[in-house]
Amino acid sequence: MRAAITRAGALVIEEVPDPVPQAGQVLVRTLACGICGSDLHALGDPEAFTTVMRRSGGTPYDISNGVVLGHEFAAEIVDYGPGTLRALPVGTVVCGPPIGFGPQGSGIVGYTPAFPGGFGEYMILSEAFTLPVPGGLDPRTAALTEPFSVATRAVRRADLSSGEVTVVLGLGPIGLAIVAVLKARGHGPVVAVDFSAKRRALAEQLGADILIDPAMESPYERWTSLGVIPGTMDRMAAEYRGLRTTEVVLFECVGAPGMLNQVVAGAPAGAKIVLVGVCLRPDTVDSGLLANKELDIRGSFGGSPTEYRHTLRDIADGRIDAGAIITGTTGLSGLSDAITELAKPDHHAKIVIDPSLDH
Repeated sequence: MRAAITRAGALVIEEVPDPVPQAGQVLVRTLACGICGSDLHALGDPEAFTTVMRRSGGTPYDISNGVVLGHEFAAEIVDYGPGTLRALPVGTVVCGPPIGFGPQGSGIVGYTPAFPGGFGEYMILSEAFTLPVPGGLDPRTAALTEPFSVATRAVRRADLSSGEVTVVLGLGPIGLAIVAVLKARGHGPVVAVDFSAKRRALAEQLGADILIDPAMESPYERWTSLGVIPGTMDRMAAEYRGLRTTEVVLFECVGAPGMLNQVVAGAPAGAKIVLVGVCLRPDTVDSGLLANKELDIRGSFGGSPTEYRHTLRDIADGRIDAGAIITGTTGLSGLSDAITELAKPDHHAKIVIDPSLDH
């Protein structure tokens, strides 16, 4: 098959052996695969990416060499391996969480040579996690179930109550997905923050209530107008008097060095910070502020199979418009140019790969 494979940290289009499904696995033909921010991290700084993944219990493989990336996929069933139920007919369009396991071990699809990802013409998937795409849903949109399931998990990790102010910092695909999931769950107000006018417009399309360009206004200066008591002592005084305080949840979706400490400094007392953006370098946080403000930081990673299934249903039923963030489609031959374009936030939000476009 043709695939974009990592060689010395770069992507090279090569003919590589077709993957062979083993016990409990299914062979699929890639129809669509989104380019994820994690893929950009892996290509931009493979050593740091691999180090973080190893230390957190993820893939132990060297991402810079011999890996076919791509974990946001929709595909068509071609064949089954031995010991499979074969509940879905050949030709069924499927998607699923990028969890691979079988005789060759386990790992994240697209981050291990054992489970090549959607930047190739064929993949092998675990039958247990392979879901049929509801009829009529564009495979490009179905492929985005994965990043939107990440958002579903982040919102669940936030443990929101009615009336909480939510602030989404960074409107890349995951930030935009969090906006969409928050609104689908009936939460608001949702404050969406990004330097890019294009991405703020996409957030508005997905239901964001307040848009902020941090080049013009700090997102941490509206607490009072939103009914939030920002100071620790004022908040405690309100509690002593039995007054209700408006709670705040901030979703940090940037993942750049220094960003978390900026959020800790700007967050109001009692806020929850859900850390979704992945910073590949060690960072520092002002622990005094963290304690004195009684801030709660919680990490969030990929969606579970259950969260993936619920997200797919939300997309198929129209509660979440995942396709709204697609700003481009290309074949494998255009992958390198697409990665370059994604560095321009006013040009693109999400580019999807369709290997058939090269034929």
